[in-house]
Amino acid sequence: MNIIKQIIFILLSLFLLYFSFTTIRQIVLYGPVQLGFGESFFLAFLINLCVTGIFAFPGFVLPTHRILPNGYYAIKNPSKVMKWYRILGVEYFQKLLMLFFWGRKANRKKFFDGTKSGLKNFNYLSKQSEFGHLGPFIIILLIAIFFIFSSYLLLMIFTVLINFIGNLYPVILQRYHRIRIGKILSN
Repeated sequence: MNIIKQIIFILLSLFLLYFSFTTIRQIVLYGPVQLGFGESFFLAFLINLCVTGIFAFPGFVLPTHRILPNGYYAIKNPSKVMKWYRILGVEYFQKLLMLFFWGRKANRKKFFDGTKSGLKNFNYLSKQSEFGHLGPFIIILLIAIFFIFSSYLLLMIFTVLINFIGNLYPVILQRYHRIRIGKILSN
């Protein structure tokens, strides 16, 4: 059953890759058409969702965080992470996640069951989640730059804003979690 799930999730990822590529291609082929506020927001949201899904689906079934070296996940300057956590208001993002998604106890137990071995699993899942948001964050920024050169200013602005909230905030949040996990495990 596990191999079937892996195949399905990888196929979903490949479909999102194809869909993202063709959507962006169509936007560019139409030339610098004036997109309205709603159209630009919708396309930016769709692009962010699809590109993030390209990375998320394999991360649900494979240890994708291993693509980056372990040294990347080591937090060399925790005070810098904490500073950005506060400046960007990631704590409010975290509260919204708790309110709308992770608030139910059953959902939280998927990440952390309250045991020491649960902390190790939470650490692993934080790396998976971070990679699943870091990859799309970088790709979407490149797409946004592409939109600028294609004269889609409003689409670029929405793409970057949604990308920051949907991908940069989770990266910072996962690094914040690992700082806290490291403090607990070192005691």
